[in-house]
Amino acid sequence: MGGAGTPSSMHDVSVGRVFIDGRAQVVCNCILLYIVSPVSSKVTDEMLSLPKSPLIAIGLLEALAAASGMAAGAILSGAAIPVLSQSFLVWQLVLSYIFLGRRYRFNQLFGCFLVAVGVIITVASGSGTGSLMDAGIFWSILMIISFLLQAADTVLKETIFLDAAQRLKGGTVDLFVINSYGSAYQAAFICVLLPFLSNLWGIPFGQLPNYLKDGAACFLNVGAMSNRCNGAPLLPVLFVIVNMGFNISLLHLLKISSAVVSCLASTLSVPISVYFFTLPLPYLGVASTLPSGFVAGTIVLVVGLLVYIWRPSNSSSNPSLMTLEQRELGEIMVVYEQYLLQEK
Repeated sequence: MGGAGTPSSMHDVSVGRVFIDGRAQVVCNCILLYIVSPVSSKVTDEMLSLPKSPLIAIGLLEALAAASGMAAGAILSGAAIPVLSQSFLVWQLVLSYIFLGRRYRFNQLFGCFLVAVGVIITVASGSGTGSLMDAGIFWSILMIISFLLQAADTVLKETIFLDAAQRLKGGTVDLFVINSYGSAYQAAFICVLLPFLSNLWGIPFGQLPNYLKDGAACFLNVGAMSNRCNGAPLLPVLFVIVNMGFNISLLHLLKISSAVVSCLASTLSVPISVYFFTLPLPYLGVASTLPSGFVAGTIVLVVGLLVYIWRPSNSSSNPSLMTLEQRELGEIMVVYEQYLLQEK
């Protein structure tokens, strides 16, 4: 570590910057909620009066997941994280089976397995060396726990939507209510847990204010940080906007389908993001080469999604027998196939 209050590396600066980015997203969510609430009929007093204890639990789960994932992600290799992230899908299946009473056919379970394998092939084929054991078993377990907390968070959100449908007599709760309250409680829990989290991040608690100050300076691209934070504040602001849009989209998909379908749809972003890193985009430096297993991994991933939504012939001929999540995932597959055709 450097002198008190002076981060010794860009990773140290990023701790403060990620914290600032996250709090900026919370502020944006809350502003949107309180702007939308009075002028939109979609957000009603009944929605705002729903029980807050599940939303508090969401905030706690998201705070713990973010803290553990950030700590483990700083230690683990780039190749290890995508592999471990596939435990998220496993946790989704297990938790939805236990708490939501979902039952899955063999083709659905096998489809989920193929999706996980496809992601691993896509990313790991171009990651070079790096073993899960290089950083120690503790950090791998911590990352898996992080994905367990994230899975519990999404399943809990699904139960909130189901419960709200009963409380609102067939109505649904607006997405901004869930997203804003969850983000606000997450911010509160992270602030409460800062003494513990700073030690987990390897930062003495007494030096944390200086790290946050440097993080804010990096976010705004001012002062001594201006030569180390290229692209700020434009890139951090764009990150907040895109991240909010992505999270709200997944939350909407979870609302109209299920946690597992939302997870499967989000895996499509993995090969797409890998491909984008091969493009000559600003601030990325030298474009990466496409991993050797990219096409094979993407094909396996898409086949896994097709296997998941496949229905036996005696029921697939009748659209009314298809579940809502299968119809929604089918629409997602059509859009994704159109994207692949355009790329060709």
